[in-house]
Amino acid sequence: MPEGVEIEFYRRAAEAIVGKKIVGIDASDAWYLKGDTTAEALTEAMVGAEVTATDRIGKLLLVELDTATIGMRFGMTGRLLVSDYAPIEKLEYSSDRNDPSWDRFRVDFSDGTDLAIRDPRRLGGVELEPDLSKLGPDFFSFRPAELDSRVLVGTVAIKARLLDQSRLAGVGNLIADETLWRAGIDPARPASTIAGPDRQRLIRSLRAVARDFLRDGGSHTGRLQASRVRGGLCPKDGNPLERRSIGGRTTFSCPAHQS
Repeated sequence: MPEGVEIEFYRRAAEAIVGKKIVGIDASDAWYLKGDTTAEALTEAMVGAEVTATDRIGKLLLVELDTATIGMRFGMTGRLLVSDYAPIEKLEYSSDRNDPSWDRFRVDFSDGTDLAIRDPRRLGGVELEPDLSKLGPDFFSFRPAELDSRVLVGTVAIKARLLDQSRLAGVGNLIADETLWRAGIDPARPASTIAGPDRQRLIRSLRAVARDFLRDGGSHTGRLQASRVRGGLCPKDGNPLERRSIGGRTTFSCPAHQS
């Protein structure tokens, strides 16, 4: 968390800054600046510039200026605030506190409004001119042929493939578990074995999860979510869920109907 769904909510909130002129930034947390980005380079590119658009690819929020592109990542606990308005009030598995001392990056505008990233664990980051070629197609708009060539290949577990942002951008742990649970696919299955009816169910489930999570308010709203605990039971058939680590992430699945 946050996953591609949350970043889309952030992008929509950030539309409020389009057309505004930047008068100052606070990029004093050097750890939060990624790649070759420095506070000096950000100040030069941003102060005096106008925001022309917002965009999103996967979990990366893009703020387009008339001088440059700024990429914002939010790690596990980062939230976007636009003049203290938070499109996501609380992230699953993050702190309940709302502490301004966790603001890692801030942009001030000429009309007195501001934009900030509030990130308790400092796992996100800001980058000037991020390299978008490292990201796969966005999971909101992927084509089936892209799934075939980038995700459904090799012996790596299908869940690990879905989590690989270079293959399909925007899928996080909750989206992956919900998608595979709905599709009836074991998360540990080799990706290349997902074919025929399984492939069709995976495509339908990915699209349905994206739609449902946007409608319902975030990636924590899945039907599986309340059962993602030790001893949890499958909401579909009542069988005990299996808890494993796949792709480096805690994974819940139903051995009775996911194969």
